[in-house]
Amino acid sequence: MASTSNARSVVPQDAANKAPTSNDPRLLWNPENVKDVAESVGIGNLGDEALRTLSQDVEYRIGQVIVEALRFMRAAKRTTMTVQDILLALKVLDVEPLYGYDSTRPLRYGEASLGPGQPLFYIEDEEVDFEKLINAPLPKVPRDMSFTGHWLAIEGVQPTIPQNPSTGEARNQELLPKGPGAHPALPALAGNQAANFRPAVKHIISTELTLYFEKVQSALLDDNPDPEVDRLRDAALESISSDPGIHQLIPYFVNFISNEVTHHLDDLFVLRHMMSLTNALIQNPEMFLDPYATPLSAPVLTCLMGRKLGTESGTDELKQQYQLRELAASLIGKIAKKYSRTNKMLRPKLTRSCLKHFLDANMTPAVWYGAILGLSATGGPEAVKVLVLPNLKGFEQLILQKVKNDTESSRIEYEALVGAIVKVIREVAPSQDMSMTNGVNGVNEHESTQLKEFLGEIIGERILRLGDHRLIEVVLQARAFM
Repeated sequence: MASTSNARSVVPQDAANKAPTSNDPRLLWNPENVKDVAESVGIGNLGDEALRTLSQDVEYRIGQVIVEALRFMRAAKRTTMTVQDILLALKVLDVEPLYGYDSTRPLRYGEASLGPGQPLFYIEDEEVDFEKLINAPLPKVPRDMSFTGHWLAIEGVQPTIPQNPSTGEARNQELLPKGPGAHPALPALAGNQAANFRPAVKHIISTELTLYFEKVQSALLDDNPDPEVDRLRDAALESISSDPGIHQLIPYFVNFISNEVTHHLDDLFVLRHMMSLTNALIQNPEMFLDPYATPLSAPVLTCLMGRKLGTESGTDELKQQYQLRELAASLIGKIAKKYSRTNKMLRPKLTRSCLKHFLDANMTPAVWYGAILGLSATGGPEAVKVLVLPNLKGFEQLILQKVKNDTESSRIEYEALVGAIVKVIREVAPSQDMSMTNGVNGVNEHESTQLKEFLGEIIGERILRLGDHRLIEVVLQARAFM
């Protein structure tokens, strides 16, 4: 064994003294490059064996750097090696990294020939015309740096202030390439479109709130006549109107109300309890519903001025429908008054919608009934003076006379509509003690004639029956708005 090991130890020493033959493996790194570097540092006489050994070491070191760079490239899930991968590989190998080659622009390589079979590659420098550079206008002086604070978003709503980007600017920013070293032209050069990938972010709530929401849903939609079910429903509404810890469920409740009203217009039971749920949300003093005032108004307006609510046409069904519209009118009034401070256009939009449906001759008496109540609730007495009273005579001629002469089944709707109009007119003047009024006999013939000419025969006669002389004076003053 000893002789064998000695023999093996002699072989490399003999091989080292031999000159390289044609059978030796060919080096990938040209030894002439090593010789040029050696001469540049003052070493002029290097033997062939030394050059070959140094070239092998250079090949090994370069291969080691490439292997480490490939690991970083695969870890980044890329198929193209970048300059950053090489820099990280040099740091891992405890080699001083090279600086000055990290650029967002694609590098352009030129090729020069040093002789037959000796190509030399180099990075082309951009040529700059000094005359153009000198004559170019100077850039603007940057502003002094300052710091200020502003609200980026309030309850999920971005305020429209100069510090926040507009929708168009935000869209353009989303389309730009992201990350260090990214260049806007790189996706186009690669033939890819800069698509907008927005991750789906889910609003995660606790398990307790999820169970609470499901229990409220089942309690409100359960139409079992059992008294225990009614008790659970009342308890759920009471909890919603007073519990301060369910603020995260506001968007879910708003979406739940909107979906149920949209898909159950033929079920008065569901519509009535959706309005009760809306009322409970509004009554809760801990709820911040200002951002949800507009989406919450949509289902209420549907119950207020829906053309067809419910399926049956009996007297009881008609009574329940009109009660639902009265509840919706009170709710739309609460929404308009409570959230008009933060949403300046909410109250005018609601009033305009109610007026539009009230003056539409193609609607039904139930729609006119809900529209006049909603207009009074959202606009108040001033809206009745300016928008309703000047249009009542034309409303009577086009609509009331037609409803009055209709079949017996519409008689209830006619009386309900006239009663709603008289009700909103009475709210124009503050109520007072009936003992202080002059009675019917206190109204002279001239005022009676003027009132009927202004409001029409039907509404004018109903107002005269009230015997409120002060109300008649206030109504006649509204002729100035015609």
